[in-house]
Amino acid sequence: MGKYIKKRLLNLIPILLGISFLSFLLMYLSPSDPAELMLKASGGIVTQAEIDSLRESLGLNEPFLKQYFNWLIGCLHGDFGNSYITNKPVTQTLLNAVLPTVELAVSSLLFTLIVSIPLGILSAVKRNKIADYIIRMLSFIGSAVPGFFLALILIYIFSIKLKIQPEYGDKQASSIIMPTITLGLGMTCKYIRQIRAAILEELEKPYVIGARSRGIKENTIVYVNVLKNAMLTISTLIGLSFGSLLGGTCIVETIFMWPGLGKLSIEAITKRDYLLLQGYVVWIAVAFVVINLITDIVYRFIDPRIKSSQEDC
Repeated sequence: MGKYIKKRLLNLIPILLGISFLSFLLMYLSPSDPAELMLKASGGIVTQAEIDSLRESLGLNEPFLKQYFNWLIGCLHGDFGNSYITNKPVTQTLLNAVLPTVELAVSSLLFTLIVSIPLGILSAVKRNKIADYIIRMLSFIGSAVPGFFLALILIYIFSIKLKIQPEYGDKQASSIIMPTITLGLGMTCKYIRQIRAAILEELEKPYVIGARSRGIKENTIVYVNVLKNAMLTISTLIGLSFGSLLGGTCIVETIFMWPGLGKLSIEAITKRDYLLLQGYVVWIAVAFVVINLITDIVYRFIDPRIKSSQEDC
């Protein structure tokens, strides 16, 4: 296992380097001048001499590759520089936004699993019956509803009309409920269809017929044997969803004023805070590769055939 993890980590190094290089290149090619943005953010009249002096102190007059390697060395030491707008360390700014994003990601994923797994199994077991048709219809409708529209509906009903939920922010513990439902509902509708398909595929396999012939209860077959074998599909969904959620959900976080990475990225784009954007891109890349690595490791524990095939390679 240790050898496999080391091999995967070595394979991930060029991916992270490529992503960091492309993100830095795109920011470098941007027409806006970071030095000018910093001076304008502080207020007052900005002269060309001040801009030139600041560019020199920031190293923006250096060749592109030298700028990139200086930034990369800083990143390897956990230093992504200071924000061009707030002049605060990018690392600390990202860390302050990570916890709210993780809280929202975990709550949304738990909501999704709690709702989608039972409904997906029920839809598969009741195939082509009324319950199956109703669940599939609701899942298609839920998938078609845009997240921002659902968020606005929830705010209108529960915050403006009923006044039982805060409209935005994270000042109260209950303020996470509406963002969780907004994110979780869309994922739930997708999960239901995937879980249903995975369960149906397993129900048609010979071991299920054999278990039924031995008189094993249907619930035991479904919830012990079939669900276990369908966990590969479910773990893949969890990995992909959690990786994207850790990158922040820009629209939902902005609508609910949730102080996470998604809202932070929108503010960085609006203000053209390039160093903060570069740090955000690196965070997303690291989050995805780590989650993918964890998912692959989970695969090896769920299905021994994957472990043996990888060892053969």
